[in-house]
Amino acid sequence: MDVGPVEYAVMAFPGNRFRGAILPELKRLTSEGIIRILDLTFIKRDERGTVRVLELDALDSDEAAVFAELDGEIMGLLSDEDLASVCDEIPAGCSAAIIVWEHRWAAPLLRALDDADGVLVTREHVPHTVVAAADLAAIGL
Repeated sequence: MDVGPVEYAVMAFPGNRFRGAILPELKRLTSEGIIRILDLTFIKRDERGTVRVLELDALDSDEAAVFAELDGEIMGLLSDEDLASVCDEIPAGCSAAIIVWEHRWAAPLLRALDDADGVLVTREHVPHTVVAAADLAAIGL
């Protein structure tokens, strides 16, 4: 089976309720085969700084319903150590979703590279803020 690159993102939101505002885009990306969700974990940090780590099935019914239609293969890739290091970054009074996804669009490219006896030497993520600043500079803003 061809597998594309896998990465994770931690997305924090003020308050401790997941409303699913990012869900339509996640659904689109998964239904079009652009990404495949491999893990999804939630963190809630109350105003006192107390942290709760929750799997999808541990969310309250209203919150869980928001994510119920999301297509994925939850594999439990995040270790306790991974989660502990992320928890330290979540501000008090915020919720966060940690999403691990595979870039399915890249699997055929990696297969073609392998078929050509090529080797991926390096791959780096360019932060959104850097790209946005370059875009603004390119148009003279």
